[in-house]
Amino acid sequence: MRVHVTGASGFLGTELLRLAPRATAERVDVRDATEITVAGAENVARAARVVGARLVHLSTDVVFDGRKGEPYVEEDEPCPVSEYGSAKAESERLVLAAHSSALIVRTSLLVGGPGHEPSKHERAASDPAMTFFEDEIRCPTQVGDLAAALLELVSLDLSGALHVAGPDRLSRADLAELASGSRVSRATAPSGRTLDCSLDSSRSHAILRTRMRGAREVFQPARA
Repeated sequence: MRVHVTGASGFLGTELLRLAPRATAERVDVRDATEITVAGAENVARAARVVGARLVHLSTDVVFDGRKGEPYVEEDEPCPVSEYGSAKAESERLVLAAHSSALIVRTSLLVGGPGHEPSKHERAASDPAMTFFEDEIRCPTQVGDLAAALLELVSLDLSGALHVAGPDRLSRADLAELASGSRVSRATAPSGRTLDCSLDSSRSHAILRTRMRGAREVFQPARA
């Protein structure tokens, strides 16, 4: 199966190309209808539908407001409180409207772990001037695990939303301490921030052969 990766120069895209070196990654302006067919993710979805291609679209946990009080499942309606979350929720809507058989994969904070290029979250954790919120809860996801899962999902007949994230629910402060190996400055998040938007990924974990590791295992493998 031929795989095409958009956003190939990013943290996840680079890992996808490492695992699938035969994948293509042409550079195009997704805003230009003459290059890919009408705005951003919607253009890609329309183009994929026209040529009969399988589409796996990456989304985020912050399409939710973080006020549910328990992990979000795929059936929960998006309810973003941030500008970024609103943009991602709208992208999900447009993608499915343009390509009804597309798969929307929602994930969380990406990390590399020991021996891997650090993510922006890991680099921030090494900055002693940074303060991390202890009431923003996420499900950190190792980038190689996610890349392998996405390549596996390309060949599966699934559509709609699917949560694919690590099993550990951690605050940003807890993640920073795991990544840095030392204590970090902590604070509570200001009003209006997305709080506990942890994802229930039990459905994807049951489907996938790829094992999604929790952040504790990624950063403390000897204790896992």
